[in-house]
Amino acid sequence: MTGAIRLLRPDVASKIAAGEVIERPASATKELLENALDAGATRISIEVRGGGVELIRVSDNGSGIPSDQVELAFERFATSKVTRAEDLDAITTLGFRGEALPSIASVSRVTLSTRAQDEESGTRIDVSDGSVVRLEATGAPTGTTIGVSGLFRNFPARQKFLRSAGAETSRIQTVVTRYALAYPEVAFELDLDRGKRFASPGSGSLREAVAAVYGLKTAQAMLEMSPEEADDDSQSTARGLTGDPSMSRANRSYVSFFVNRRWIQNRALGVAVDQAYHGFMAERRFPLAVINIDVPPGEVDVNAHPSKTEVRFRQEGQIFATVQQAVRRALIAHAPVPEVRGVRQGQAHTQPSSSSTASGSFWPAPPFLRQERPSAGMASPPIGWPDAPTGRQNESPVPDIPQEPVVPRNTLPVLRVLGQVQSTYIVAEGPDGMYLIDQHAAHERVIFEQVKAEAMSGEPDVQTLLEPIVVEVNPELHNLVRTQAKAVASLGFLVEPFGGDAYLVRGVPVLLGASDPAQAFVDILELMADGGGFETWEERAAYSIACHSAIRAGKTLVHEEMTGLVRRLEACVQPNTCPHGRPTMIHMTTGQLEREFGRR
Repeated sequence: MTGAIRLLRPDVASKIAAGEVIERPASATKELLENALDAGATRISIEVRGGGVELIRVSDNGSGIPSDQVELAFERFATSKVTRAEDLDAITTLGFRGEALPSIASVSRVTLSTRAQDEESGTRIDVSDGSVVRLEATGAPTGTTIGVSGLFRNFPARQKFLRSAGAETSRIQTVVTRYALAYPEVAFELDLDRGKRFASPGSGSLREAVAAVYGLKTAQAMLEMSPEEADDDSQSTARGLTGDPSMSRANRSYVSFFVNRRWIQNRALGVAVDQAYHGFMAERRFPLAVINIDVPPGEVDVNAHPSKTEVRFRQEGQIFATVQQAVRRALIAHAPVPEVRGVRQGQAHTQPSSSSTASGSFWPAPPFLRQERPSAGMASPPIGWPDAPTGRQNESPVPDIPQEPVVPRNTLPVLRVLGQVQSTYIVAEGPDGMYLIDQHAAHERVIFEQVKAEAMSGEPDVQTLLEPIVVEVNPELHNLVRTQAKAVASLGFLVEPFGGDAYLVRGVPVLLGASDPAQAFVDILELMADGGGFETWEERAAYSIACHSAIRAGKTLVHEEMTGLVRRLEACVQPNTCPHGRPTMIHMTTGQLEREFGRR
């Protein structure tokens, strides 16, 4: 014990409480914006000076505060949004704690002017370090204007941990732009130091709000996320805009999540988006997305932290699946073939890319579900390489990916093969220009989907060996075969223990062709072991055999082989990328060709 227990002085208790709610100028801005939005504002103006330490002024045209409640608004736990404990079970407003205004006022000087809609005059109040200095009637338009100056001037312990004015200003701008995306029907204006401004139109169009934040070109290229119809009112839906795979970014800061239009941070939802882009982007790249999740208020707890940026879901797995499937549907329905850009400057096309974030346990459905019968209207299944033996592979059903439509036929048109470049790229003509196809990436995609189809059928095409082969593996691979025997068998490997770390290989997948069976078995096990990421073992197995079996760059193909590969690629569910996210082809439009040759 360091001394007698005693009550904290009110000023000390207020500063401690304020430290939980107001961490930095951006926190104060967020609280003030949420109050304005709860008041029904359609126009909100924010002025910031000195990184928010010198001044934050927020003006809105909302409902205002009645004159007899202005002083009460600066008392702790005074709020108009919650009256009973039961109300916390279904919060429908952004604010509800009654802590924002008193917390801000305890560590700054605050001037508030407001007028309620049914009052003839307004009210002004000045509060300094938590004490009311002035309270008087004043002329004011309907709505509220609140100015916060000298933030943390009497709280040096917090002030010394603030970053530069520029860095704090950037955080404030992030807050404002995120709420501009959450509320596209509200016009936001942000006036920063040195005249830098941001403005959103308030038209109600999310795409126009995205254009104000990220630029017109980015907004036009984003894909619409249309939610599935919920079976009942207790289910969640996800809607918004998600980026074309070519619009990759170097970090996750461009993915914005909103729950009932509340801006939140949630790592699990980030993993859901990463999973949705799996196969569309390469590793260590991240998408751009604006996603609002509509959740019944009783199914989400927003009272998890004073900052209200963390929430808890009653059915987190369901929310995860809702987001992942909504993004995936948009990608499969709309993602185009990437085009060649910047030809005159000699710039190579930037390949689409993505992240491979480590996994959670929320994968909504295993990718290798057994299918009783092929779905009507599906595209023809991919068949083997022209030289592969015929057999059951031609009868395997195409995988019916749960809750995802097949890629529209106009995503990849029927192509006329012209030839081969550097024994690596197939040149083809389409309805609108020229296509260059990477033969290795394209064949990987074809084999990957064929392996998935065979695994779903439960009858992989197996080549029985004339003489079984004994293969020694290291302890790690031995454990992998033992624990993932079903995944290994789904590929078409017939193996059985042979004592110690040895296995007897009696059969291999037909797709391996003339490869050395023993070496192929070990290579594929090693690729599976190195898989990482959030894919299942079955997916790793499919990736592995596709990598091992696909034709390589540098192999000269005859015209019939090139045509056969292109026909099989056209039949794929996701023809635009290889299983690892690398593009299978790039497109040079007729207009680009004409411009390069000076024809227009």
